[in-house]
Amino acid sequence: MRQFFGMSHSGDLTEAVSGLDNPQFIMLMSNNVQFETHVKALERLYPGVPSIGCIGMSYDISVVEEGVGVVAFLDGVDAVANVLQQVSSMPVKYIQRLENDLRKINGSSEDTVCIDFCAGNDACVLTTINTVLKHRGISLVGGTGDAGKVSANGRIYEDAVAYALVRNLGGRVKTYKENIYRKYGNYHFIASDTDKEKYVLGTLNNRSAKQVYKSILHVTDEQILTQTFQNPFGKINGSETCIISIKEVQGDALVCYRQVNDSDVLILLQLADYEAVTQQTIQRICHDFPNRSAVFSVNCLFRYKLFCERGYMDTYLQNMSELGSHAGLVGYGEHYNNQFVNQSMTCVVFE
Repeated sequence: MRQFFGMSHSGDLTEAVSGLDNPQFIMLMSNNVQFETHVKALERLYPGVPSIGCIGMSYDISVVEEGVGVVAFLDGVDAVANVLQQVSSMPVKYIQRLENDLRKINGSSEDTVCIDFCAGNDACVLTTINTVLKHRGISLVGGTGDAGKVSANGRIYEDAVAYALVRNLGGRVKTYKENIYRKYGNYHFIASDTDKEKYVLGTLNNRSAKQVYKSILHVTDEQILTQTFQNPFGKINGSETCIISIKEVQGDALVCYRQVNDSDVLILLQLADYEAVTQQTIQRICHDFPNRSAVFSVNCLFRYKLFCERGYMDTYLQNMSELGSHAGLVGYGEHYNNQFVNQSMTCVVFE
């Protein structure tokens, strides 16, 4: 298979897809103003080709912040795209679509991946999708787009998740997650007074969550939202650590970017040597896949901001390009199998 990436900083879709012939699957990453126009135009240019889209920044060796980016797979993949609606209330209502699509693609854990773009309620969506994917051991990589909109096969949806099942006809696929944070101190917190719908974290060990965070890190209210780049929370999930970013301060509580439940056990994290971590990820992928056709990744918006502030973003993308064809989305949350995480990178590698 081959991966195509085209872009236009001015939002010219014709420029972005120049040279793209006979795609078998397309991902669109557009800006809020032109999203609807781009979705319709893409369907006219490539009628009937499975596609998903969202509002967000894209990249290969550079980042498209306001224009449009297009990633396409061709020459050796089979794909089907669809949507689950009403994700804020009952995404399971539409789960038959995924079950039917899985039968169509007839893939396995070795050669098939699910890629999704979500408009919200990510944790519930991933749990719902995983009820189907887990029976065949199929992995998932995806992320959250902006403005509560996604697209699938030329149509725009709100309160939905667009997904694609992609089967590599020429080799294996495998998903990865990168965490550039490590444990800070020996803190263990029991969460309480949470609001699952609004992602509110009220208290930690029966003390105000805001005051606990401030007293440990010696920051003011105003510094909390920038300190989370250095010190997010973490939730232990088996051998994995799910990163939880702070979105805003609400009285004595903290509002996060992912759901925290009463009785969840949280730890505090600190930024590690991110350059060393990314090199380890690259080396691991090269070890697992000596021959790579494509890498599609989702990088968190917070990672993007952190790397830009430290002058590392261009270097990071250049390093990832050593893997071959690498492209991706800057997301507002990252998906890895049934996990909704923050401040992370997830990716799928095609042999």
